[in-house]
Amino acid sequence: MSIDRKLDCREEIALRHYMPDKNNLKSLTTFFYAFSDDTRLKIIILLTIKPLCVGDISIILSSNQTTISHQLKILKSLNIVSCDRNGKNIIYYIKNPSIESVLSATVDCI
Repeated sequence: MSIDRKLDCREEIALRHYMPDKNNLKSLTTFFYAFSDDTRLKIIILLTIKPLCVGDISIILSSNQTTISHQLKILKSLNIVSCDRNGKNIIYYIKNPSIESVLSATVDCI
C-alpha cells in the first residue's frame, strides 16, 4: 500500500520546523495535564478570580480539604499555582497571569 504524497519538500521542511522539539512537547503535555482533572480545573478557575486558602476552596467546591490539598500540590509542582502564608492560612494564587488567557481562549474554542 502506497501513501499519496501531497506535500512538496519545502512544505514538509516548514511543517517540521514548527513542530515542538521533544523538550517543548513534554512541557506542553505537562502544562495541559494540569487542566485534565475536573477538580484541578475548578481550582484553577477559582484562583484566576481570587487567591484563596484550602478551606475556602473546599467549601466552594463542596470537596474535602485533603482532596483540595492534593490537587493544589500537583498544581504547585506543575508551576501553575504558588502560595503565600497569611498568619495561619496559606493563600494560593495563579503563578502565571497568562493562565486566564489560556482558559478564555479554550472556552472560545469550545
